Amino acid sequence: MAPILRNLDRNAERWLLLVFYSMLVGTMAVEVLRREILAYSSIWGEEIVRYSFIYLAWIGAAAAVKERGHLRIDVILHYLGPRPKALIYILGDVVMAGVAVVALYWSIETVLVSAKFGSVSHGLRVSMVWFLMAVPVGFSLVLWRLTQSFIRDIRDFRDGRPVYEGTRLFD
Repeated sequence: MAPILRNLDRNAERWLLLVFYSMLVGTMAVEVLRREILAYSSIWGEEIVRYSFIYLAWIGAAAAVKERGHLRIDVILHYLGPRPKALIYILGDVVMAGVAVVALYWSIETVLVSAKFGSVSHGLRVSMVWFLMAVPVGFSLVLWRLTQSFIRDIRDFRDGRPVYEGTRLFD
């Protein structure tokens, strides 16, 4: 069971991003063909694309936290040693976790209000709860990845190793 969980931990966001991206591209391609060939388009296609994009954004945020891929200004960090650099990353993780907890709370509140009043989407006529859940799911994944990052940074700080800085886009 451990290899399955390890593989899920390593690739969960990638798989989810692949599913939502494929759904977005496939639906958009069908809708463009329908519009150009049949001169007809549907409202449900637009909604699927819109909500797939929203899920992509929030799951992508969690993937960026995992890989430390968020934009940051790190000029000063290049001049610091491993321990001060680790402290700055730990502080950043704590601040980001605080923001994520607040955002998670308010996004769950929005989902609960939508469930209480039974709101549905215009085209699909599906409960808006499924679409609004993108934000709490995304922030839950962000908190999970921040917890992992925090633990990794504490270990690196304790052992005096250089902190994980993520992959670089440009060298």
